[in-house]
Amino acid sequence: MEKRAVIMGASSGLGFEISRLLLERGYHIGIAARRNDRLQALKHIAPGKVETACIDVTSPQAPAQLEELIARLGGIDLYMHVAGIGSQNMELQEHIELETVQTNAVGFVRMIGAAYRHMALHGGGHIAAISSIAGTKGLGPAPAYSATKALQSTYIEALDQQSRLRKLNITFTDIRPGFVHTDLLNDGRKYPMLMHCDSTAQLIVKAVTARRAVKVVDWRYRLVTCAWKLLPRWLWVRMPINQ
Repeated sequence: MEKRAVIMGASSGLGFEISRLLLERGYHIGIAARRNDRLQALKHIAPGKVETACIDVTSPQAPAQLEELIARLGGIDLYMHVAGIGSQNMELQEHIELETVQTNAVGFVRMIGAAYRHMALHGGGHIAAISSIAGTKGLGPAPAYSATKALQSTYIEALDQQSRLRKLNITFTDIRPGFVHTDLLNDGRKYPMLMHCDSTAQLIVKAVTARRAVKVVDWRYRLVTCAWKLLPRWLWVRMPINQ
């Protein structure tokens, strides 16, 4: 039976690459982003296998638009949330912090919740989300980004527990990548251990298809985050973080 997936935030970067890889694996996909025109390249790759939708996760109308996209697919087996923003904000500019919270926290809860409620009513499914290693500790150069990524991981964990309590047959995957070479990091700064987008997407799709509960990408960042978790707060807040 043909599998069906929705990828939210599919117009570029990891979302685009993940969508392409799912197509190669025979999925019928629904791809969504704020800009519908950037989704057409994927539609041309596999005519008849791709549905598109212009959805802004910060809009209250987004859940209804997701339902309409799912209806065009004929159902959903996998909801993949890739949409997100982030930037360093050492000056703590208010608009940067609030825009990040609106997209990564409010928009995330809105869309993950919409997918969860749909699956609860239709026999279950799989919800996967791209959070970040930034949610492991509070990162001074990017406060809202770090905090919202921690929220995402905690929210997914809580829904995983709730799904089991309610016996809903909904599974979850929390993907936590490190620095990936995408438009999000195209700001002229040098980032350590920068990963290629295509190879990172392959690792993500492998983890999702294996239904891993949590996956830190890649092995170097698994070592880094393990070390971070061992550091006491008094030492962490005194550590110099590259900007």
